[in-house]
Amino acid sequence: MITDRLGALGIVLPPVFGPAANYLGCTIDGDLVYVSGHGPIDGDAVVRGKVGADLTLEEGRDAARRTALSILATLQAELGDLDRIARIVKVFGMVNVAPGFAEMPAVIDGCSDLLVEVFGDAGRHARSAVGVAALPFDIAVEIELVARLQPVPAA
Repeated sequence: MITDRLGALGIVLPPVFGPAANYLGCTIDGDLVYVSGHGPIDGDAVVRGKVGADLTLEEGRDAARRTALSILATLQAELGDLDRIARIVKVFGMVNVAPGFAEMPAVIDGCSDLLVEVFGDAGRHARSAVGVAALPFDIAVEIELVARLQPVPAA
């Protein structure tokens, strides 16, 4: 069970941070769940700034990991049980970067590595990692995710 796995890894999911505007944190369509862009927010703590200027690569990677935890918290709240996830399909990571910083994949590895820790091979996914000049509220990273759900047993 994923809950047991989180406990074994010493991971506690943060409180769910609701949408900042007129959209849903995630939506289910068929056997896919689409998670809106999440940032590195844990309660009142928000990681802000540009990786490569305000933040080191390692701080950026930690921000991506925090973002993945926030995504998992949203999924847990929406699905009721993370075991409903059959696999992580796609991750799209955006990194708020200083001019000249080009290690976006290494930053988003913070998210990808956590997903593999939690879900094993089902956490391996397709991915894009891009650098951007700015993100909402000056957050360091924003990550979207698509996951496939377990089939619903016939009644």
